[in-house]
Order: sequence, then structure tokens, then C-alpha cells
Amino acid sequence: MVVLAASIVSKTGKPLVSRQYMEMSRIRIEGLLAAFPKLVGTGKQHTYVETENVRYIYQPMEGLYLLLITNKQSNILEDLETLRLLSKLVPEFSQSLEEESVAGKAFELIFAFDEVISLGHKENITVQQVKQNCEMESHEEKLHKLIIQSKINDTKDIMKKKAADIEKSKMEQKKIGLGNALTGFGSKAASSILADLEPTPQYRPEPVPVPSVRPVAPVGGPKGPSKGMQLGKAKKANDFLESLAKEGEVVEIEVPKPTGGVSAVTVNAATDPVSLAIEEKLSVTLNKQGGVENLEVQGTMSLVVNTDEEAFIRIAVTSGANKGFQFKTHPNIDKTLYSSSNVLGLKDPARPFPTGSELGVLKWRFQTKEENLVPLSINCWPSVSGGESYVNIEYESTSDLDLQNVQIIIPVPATGHAPTVNQVDGEWRYDSRRGALIWTIELIDDTNRSGSMEFVTSAADAEAFYPVEVAFTSNKTFCDVAVASVEHTQRGGPVKFSMKKQLETAEYSVV
Repeated sequence: MVVLAASIVSKTGKPLVSRQYMEMSRIRIEGLLAAFPKLVGTGKQHTYVETENVRYIYQPMEGLYLLLITNKQSNILEDLETLRLLSKLVPEFSQSLEEESVAGKAFELIFAFDEVISLGHKENITVQQVKQNCEMESHEEKLHKLIIQSKINDTKDIMKKKAADIEKSKMEQKKIGLGNALTGFGSKAASSILADLEPTPQYRPEPVPVPSVRPVAPVGGPKGPSKGMQLGKAKKANDFLESLAKEGEVVEIEVPKPTGGVSAVTVNAATDPVSLAIEEKLSVTLNKQGGVENLEVQGTMSLVVNTDEEAFIRIAVTSGANKGFQFKTHPNIDKTLYSSSNVLGLKDPARPFPTGSELGVLKWRFQTKEENLVPLSINCWPSVSGGESYVNIEYESTSDLDLQNVQIIIPVPATGHAPTVNQVDGEWRYDSRRGALIWTIELIDDTNRSGSMEFVTSAADAEAFYPVEVAFTSNKTFCDVAVASVEHTQRGGPVKFSMKKQLETAEYSVV
């Protein structure tokens, strides 16, 4: 398929959101959008219109149209699938489908459209993945802003100290000059006049403790009466840094000395000089009639060196049979050493690993259609009775993986109200904007390898309850790989390291 442009237009043809994906002049795009309302007929069942050169594929959304402009050679079935995915995204980013609300979210919608369409072609992506990509945050950016703010606060403290020193120096000069001038008045008179010229002590509040990568130097000079430590603000700053530390960030936290003094000492939250992570992305497509259309695992072992002294290292890896897995090492890793000894080291042993940045040192991929390897099977049984659809859906896990934060998302035809849930193993909620029933199970382990849910909604075709989407995480991975030890290549001996393992779904659906 080739999408020329994607737009949201009003009934009169006014473009509220418009994104161009192929090279065309602005005048031609505006002309195509202006011609669209004249081409849309009334009482027609289909949702596309063809002209001599292009094809309009559209979907009414209350008082608006969601519109794709493609060339006539484009696959209309793929275009309709793209239009359906975009129609699910619009309510996710706009509170309502009024012109003002949609126009106010134009940039967010354009970014979401770009996640779905790239250079005129549809990307293999889901609504949940689009939302995750658009909402992505950077912990490195947060830490960088924190460091910048700390430097600004340090500079302000230094400026205050210098200003106080300059003021003190000026007053000393005045006292010396005036003292020489008053020599003839006698010592008592001179002392009285100089005392009147003494500067009145000014109150300067103590600086609020600021989270910093290094200790804040105390401001010199005399101070007024001590106010004591500002524990409330310091605690909030430390709580924020502790939350970053739990997520793997290298930060330092200021804590008060146990002796009751007001100075602070720094405690390194990231005690391990080397951090390793094994992460896998799982993509599964199941057939609603049974069987596996595709199961693919893509894994990465990544490394972060936190100190320059421990950058000269080698990583000893242990692995099981891993039948069917394809492994690849980073171009700078010695492939011969890994093949012969299962050791990950740089081709040049005298060269250190980069410090402070994540580096993927080993990748693997696995693909199969074996049904016994599927970690979670979903069976959905819709049936119509008495003008209502009764939907029974069940899950079953036959693997040894413990699945966490499981979400099973079932599309529900728009009825204006939530379906009635008769029975559920776990929790559920109805997302009216997505038009889906979300079934949540906090943990699936050996105590609940199977479960079911039954709900009732308005009568609809069985196909309306597909595709069913699934998301979960696990602390165990498909690939049997682990880190045995980390060794320093120059001084020898082991290097302390931390290890994290996680499996998460990239795309998991029943179609």
C-alpha cells in the first residue's frame, strides 16, 4: 500500500489534522482535501471514493471524517486495516471528537499517525505500542536536568558569598578611611561614630538542600541564628533520587550525619561498578481456531559500566542447549573468544568499555510455530442468544514462566454502556474510549495456570470480539543464558556486578 496523506477533516472539508507522506505540492494536497466533501455521497454503504488519480478511504467520526488518500494501485484491504487502527488512536489522544478538541491535539495525533505510517507504508504496530512510544520518558534526561539544576544552585551560592565578601570589603575600606579622618576628634568620639556606621546584620536564609551528584560546598562567612535542618524538603529530594536509583540510575543522595551536625555526606546509590541486563521481546500471533501462526523471541544482553576503573572487563556467560536460537555479538566483541570460551570481551583487550552508557553486547533470535512453547493460550467463545452476545473467554498457561501484570484486552462493540460481567478470575474494567474490556490478572503461577471470564453485551457477530490482545512481563526468559562472572582484564580478579532479567510482550494477539 502507498498512503499519500492522512487527515481528519470536518464535514465541510476543513482540515483539522493533516499529515503528508509522499512528495506532493501543498496546493495539490489542499485541492484533494477541498474536493473530498463534494465526492462523498449520501446513503452509500461503502467508505471509499475513487477519482482518476487517487482513492479516498474514509470513516465518519461524529461530525468529522478520518481520511486516507492513497494511489489507486494500493491494496484497499491493507488501507482499511490502517484506517481501522487510526480510528482507534484518535479517541486515545483527543478527549472528544469536536473540532476544537481535535485541533488542540493536532501534534499528538500527527506523532501517533507517524508511528503507524512510515513513508506511506503501514508499520506492524498496535495501539498499545503507539501509546507507549508517544509517552516514552528518558531517565537520563531527568538525571541531566537534575545535575544542571544542582550546578545552578551551586553558582547562586558562590555568587551570594562573593557579594557578601565584596560588601564586607567596602565597609572595611570606609571604616579605615573615616577612622583616619576622625583622628583629631579623640578616640571615644571616633569609636562612637564608627559604631554608628557598622552594617546592620542582615538575615540570610540557609540554602535548601538540593539533590546533587557531588556535595554542595557550604557558604562561608558568619551566619545568623541557625534554623536547623530543613528535613521535609531534603526528604522529598532524596525520595526522588531513591526512586531513580531503584530504576538503575547512578545518583548520589545527601543524608545527614548521625552525630546531629548540619553537614551532609554522600552515599552512592549504585554500589555495583557493572550493571548487566537480559531483556527479551516476545511476539506471538495465535489463531482463534487453534494453533500458532508465529512465535518470535528477540533478546539482548546489555552492559553499563558505572566507573572508569572497572571498564577493562570480560564477561563469562553460561548457556543451556538453546536449540533453534541464533546468536550475534556486537561488532567490537571478539567472536572467536565467545565461540570457544563463552566469554564476551573486546577485540582489543587494552581498550576499555564505554562508561555511563548502555551497550548491547549479545543478541539472539528464536522463531517457531510449536504450540507447546506458547506461554499463554487464549480461547474465546462468543454466542448469540435472545438479542445478546454471551462471551466466554479463558486463559491457560502450560509453561514454567510466572507471568506478571497480565492484561487480556477484548474488543467490545460500541453500545454506549459497559458489558455485564457474570464471572471473572481476576479483575476487569471497561475502557469506553478504546471500546474494549480489559481483563487483568496480577500474577499467573502454579496456583492459577488457568482461569476464565464470562460477560454479556449486545448481540454482535463473533468476529467483532477479535483480535484479542495480550500483554505481560516475566522475570524468566526463553533463552537459557546467564552471566557467571565478570573479570578485570588488567589487574585480574572478579568485578562486582548486578544482574536484571525481564521478558515482556512486544505484540501478542489472537486473530
